[in-house]
Amino acid sequence: MEKTHKITTDVIEEVPVLFVEGDITSEADSDIMKHYTEIKETHSPYHMVINFDKTKYINSAGIATLINIIQDLGDIGGKISFVGLSNHFQKVMDIVGISDFVDIFHTNEEAFAHIAKDR
Repeated sequence: MEKTHKITTDVIEEVPVLFVEGDITSEADSDIMKHYTEIKETHSPYHMVINFDKTKYINSAGIATLINIIQDLGDIGGKISFVGLSNHFQKVMDIVGISDFVDIFHTNEEAFAHIAKDR
C-alpha cells in the first residue's frame, strides 16, 4: 500500500519544524508521533512549528494526533505554532477548538518572528 503522507523535520532559526505532507489520518499517526518524539528527545523544545503547506486532508484520527502533540508539549509549558493552513483547514481547526491552543501563521517567517519575541 502506497503511503498517502510524508513527514519530515528540520530545525530553522533554532526552532524544530514538523512538515506534514499529504493526508493526516490514522495511517500517518505513527510517523507523525515518531518524528515528534525525536524532536522532543533531541531538542527539548519550548516552541515547535507544524507546517501544513502541503497537507491535503485531515480526519478525526489526524485531529486526535495533533491534540496529543499539543497536550504533550503543553504539559511542559511548550507552545505550538501551525503554519500554512488552507482556509478549509483553518475552519476545521476552529470548529474542533484546536485554534484556541496554538498560534496560527501563514508563513514560517511569521511564526519565527513571533517566537523570537516570546523568548
